[in-house]
Amino acid sequence: MRTRLRIWLIMLAAVLAGALMMTGQVGGRFERGLEPLRFAANEHDASGKVVVVELDAASMAAIGRWPWPRRHYARAIDQLRRAGAASIVFDVDLSARSDPQDDAMLARALARSGGLVALPTFSQQAQTGGTRFIDSLPIAAFRAHAALASVSIQPDVDGLVRDMPLATTTAATPRPTLSAYIASRSGTADATFPIDFSIRPASVPRLSFAALASGRFNPALIRDRNVLIGATAIEMGDRYAATYAGVLPGVVVQALAAETLLAGVPVRGGPVAVLMLALILALPIARARRASIAIAAFAGATALLAAAVMIAQHRFLVHYPLGIGIGMLTVVLMLSLAQIVSHRFREEQLTDSATALPNERALLELAAPPTGAIGVVQLINYNGLAAVLSPVDLAQAIVRITERLRLASADGLIYRVRSDRLAFALSTEQAEEDLVAGLRAILLEPVEVAGRKIDVAAVIGTAIGASVAECFSTAAVAADEAAAAGEFWHGGITSRDALERSVSLMGELDDAIAAGHVSVHYQPKLHLSSGRVRSAEALVRWYHPTRGFIAPDVFIPLAEQADRIVPLTLHVLKTVLADVACWQRDGHNLTAAINISAKLLSNPAFNAQVDRMLDAASVPPTALIFEVTESAAMSDPDSAIATLNAYRARGIAVSMDDYGTGRSTLTYLRNLPLNELKIDRSFVQHARTRPQDALLVKSTLDLAHQMQLTVVAEGVEDAATLEFLRALGCDYVQGYHVSRPVPADTFLASLATWNGETPAAVAGRTA
Repeated sequence: MRTRLRIWLIMLAAVLAGALMMTGQVGGRFERGLEPLRFAANEHDASGKVVVVELDAASMAAIGRWPWPRRHYARAIDQLRRAGAASIVFDVDLSARSDPQDDAMLARALARSGGLVALPTFSQQAQTGGTRFIDSLPIAAFRAHAALASVSIQPDVDGLVRDMPLATTTAATPRPTLSAYIASRSGTADATFPIDFSIRPASVPRLSFAALASGRFNPALIRDRNVLIGATAIEMGDRYAATYAGVLPGVVVQALAAETLLAGVPVRGGPVAVLMLALILALPIARARRASIAIAAFAGATALLAAAVMIAQHRFLVHYPLGIGIGMLTVVLMLSLAQIVSHRFREEQLTDSATALPNERALLELAAPPTGAIGVVQLINYNGLAAVLSPVDLAQAIVRITERLRLASADGLIYRVRSDRLAFALSTEQAEEDLVAGLRAILLEPVEVAGRKIDVAAVIGTAIGASVAECFSTAAVAADEAAAAGEFWHGGITSRDALERSVSLMGELDDAIAAGHVSVHYQPKLHLSSGRVRSAEALVRWYHPTRGFIAPDVFIPLAEQADRIVPLTLHVLKTVLADVACWQRDGHNLTAAINISAKLLSNPAFNAQVDRMLDAASVPPTALIFEVTESAAMSDPDSAIATLNAYRARGIAVSMDDYGTGRSTLTYLRNLPLNELKIDRSFVQHARTRPQDALLVKSTLDLAHQMQLTVVAEGVEDAATLEFLRALGCDYVQGYHVSRPVPADTFLASLATWNGETPAAVAGRTA
């Protein structure tokens, strides 16, 4: 069901992207960008049925002045008529009178042609910027014995010529364009057709007007051909920028348009058919579970779509917009790859790499123990086994043990929660004594690895409880106690004992905050490009007078369960605001990140208190970052998004913590108002040595940066990993290699060391 929903979401996003490209400028630009490829794929020579007689530079030099005496045009008509031209079409303005004798000579030549000649008409603005147009026609003496065809080349908004009208109206009369006249095609006035610029302009036969006028040409070039007479000399200025073909003389554009119509009248097809075909072809991409398959499916779908569009264009003369379809396929590919990367993150994060067993995080994600009981097996001779076995053989030994433990597991799943520890849900169908006896028999039997038998020394701890985390923690402590006591088995505290401890601990939380036992430490975030610490994450710490240090992963979940998380978070926020104000007074422009619990995103009372604290603070909200986890955002998506948008509106940055460890990463990237992405330490630690982890980290960096998000890599514990991340273009790193979390005064005192500053520089800045 989840896979089907993912596919539908991707396809819906593709449809929306296609609709946006249909209505927006992006689709048009993409389509125009693909045009050269479309024409290049079918580049071919002209049919040769249209010959261009050029008013070229040689002709200009031979005749010597412009406008030319029209006796030259008269001689040209006679020469072409005698050579057997099928038609003679002028792309030369003949709308003004010239020398009477020359005009008379041209009129007589037109009469002799017997209707073989077409002369141009056109419209032009009466004045620059005006709305009134003047129609220009050849003088009356010429119109009596010649057809009239319109000259109309209208570039698109980007200045490139793509289409040509079939007809235009001049002097209140619809007239075919030169190209339509040559090809004997009819059509509605101002209806356009796409010019086939895959025809090579250089393949159109050409003849210099000077050679024609002097009679030095081969009549076979003209016989049964349609002749276009027009200017190609640069100084004549009649030039247009055409898509793919470059800058062409107007008469050559007319010739290409005529060649297009000689093959048939092409039309432009609508985008809906392309979108439907692209949607069908996109399904294999959306269904792909591996990146290589998705990319191969994309390549195949793109090739099929392009082939269909090209067949429609060149066989059926329908020009469909290819760019919209490829844009849709690209969107589907990007979303699918992001989902695949997210899924790979998820699998990597929940799996032990050596044995492919589910790991501790997978166990802790269970809502509750399947039977309310968990067992933890600790291999007390693990270090000895690691010393004598290769890593592969050691992993095989662990797998052999898990195969036996499945007999005692309630659901058949065994979790490798630490290198020397395995955990599983206990079956409660047997009495405890029988269960322990059975486990003892299973674990005392040697396992066979690489042809030799290996003795495994193990102890087991068990616990019963409603919470997986509490139950597992208790069972792990019980295993430690069994090992310390030299016993095979030890049972942990019951859920009632755990409940009593949590109630006692939460009852002391308010007093601990008031007494200053709950403090805030800061872990610096190093900005890689500058090499300076520019931010820090605020982490809460509790040192109990009698219990000692209480781990955050113990008391924070208890605070959430006992509804004590609001005062705890407000205490942290109050402390951070005071510390940041102090830093700014000392000249340190730093931001501080605060973790926001899942419950607080939909808590109006908490958000109102945060607003009051921010209003009263001397620190601008832009100095704060609120970090939320993926699971936090999913507890109530609508409320979470509204709350985070309100934070963003105040200027507070929003960061997604532990990226890759949640359930629907792609959804969050699309819906949440994020500024920052934090890659979970489980992927960062081995990215330098594991190609798969490196690919996942790099893919996340590329995706986040394309979405204008800052990326923080957590868990950086050595210089090599830091330099690896710097080379990938990561923005910030955080981890023990930079610094452990430290108190506020230590953090401030260490800034100069982290930033490589001298004491004198620090004194000069704070003076």
